Amino acid sequence: MNNQRWLSQNFFTFFITWGIFLPYWTGWLVNDKGLTVSDAGIIMSFGLVARAVSTMFIFPYVSKILSNKQVLLFFTMMSLVVAILYIPMDSFEGLFIVTTLFSAMYPALLPAVESGASTLMQQGDVHYGKARSLGSFGYVLSVLVISMFTGTYGEQIILWFMILGLIALLAIQLLPAPNVLLMRPEHGKNAKSLSMKGLLEVKSFAVVLLVVILLQGAHASYYSYGYIYIQDLNVNPFYIGVILNVAVVFEIIYFLKADTFLSSWRPSSLLILAAVGSSVRWIAIYLFPSIPVFVVTQALHALSFGVAHYAFIRYITQNLPKEQIPNAQGIYSAFAMSLSAALLTLIGGALYEIEPGLAFLGMAIFTVPAIFLLLLTRNRFQY
Repeated sequence: MNNQRWLSQNFFTFFITWGIFLPYWTGWLVNDKGLTVSDAGIIMSFGLVARAVSTMFIFPYVSKILSNKQVLLFFTMMSLVVAILYIPMDSFEGLFIVTTLFSAMYPALLPAVESGASTLMQQGDVHYGKARSLGSFGYVLSVLVISMFTGTYGEQIILWFMILGLIALLAIQLLPAPNVLLMRPEHGKNAKSLSMKGLLEVKSFAVVLLVVILLQGAHASYYSYGYIYIQDLNVNPFYIGVILNVAVVFEIIYFLKADTFLSSWRPSSLLILAAVGSSVRWIAIYLFPSIPVFVVTQALHALSFGVAHYAFIRYITQNLPKEQIPNAQGIYSAFAMSLSAALLTLIGGALYEIEPGLAFLGMAIFTVPAIFLLLLTRNRFQY
């Protein structure tokens, strides 16, 4: 089995479905299932909590008893089954239950694929950046395709595309996988040291986790209010999608070169670069409220998101045993990708009501301290 091809296929196919779920799911609940925006927001908020609980507890537990291939197969099958349950559901109560279940199963596929990537990286025979760039490309492709098809066939097509995407992902899981991903976790005398508690006792991990929570959570205003902010600058709706995709294009470019670009830098140095780039990005949007500046800051997404994410992946690959990687990915997904974003979205929303630019400046309150935290701890903890 070609390890690089396996990883690329999984990233590409998963992010095609992610490009359906992340930007369109709330709109689909409103426009196809007939929910109010408020009701859909409530359902998706509880779904975000279910996602955090799942990636924090359910995913690491399953990873302790199953091989990485079996974990991917389990969550893919469960996601497909729950997605099919959406078809007959029309009531708020039914959609609430199904969405909570779906949010507990489907997003866990992301740390599952990332765990497989980290394990393969430890073998030294895959290029993470190249594979991950295909994931970003799949996301962009999915967003564009869905936007075209919903314009012709309506929002009901969104669920069917998700089901087809999960079927394709399931088909990939039924194919042969790299041998190292077929091995079940070891149990015994090292179980305590490989527990979640044992992971958090690693001081350098706790610092790195806090930094990525601050940096990834700081994207909350951009993800939640970036579209509205561009609208407020009187941009033609046709160009809004293009402007937002500029960030993903630079993300793809970075991931294509990530395995060789700054390859000699320590994870802490990469995180400092990400924190500086992130701070400049949010401060510039506040100081210069114009479309040209916003477009230029989109290039900094390669630093604020891409470099921060890659630095975390490199850190856990270099510093943790294979058995601890699912725990690390679960915590990262729960806190850096879910809970911090949920909290900072509320803060950003309150600031946006005062002045739109403040929603972005507020994010720098979290990224600037990350710079000083890294400078104070990088040599002490040697990461």
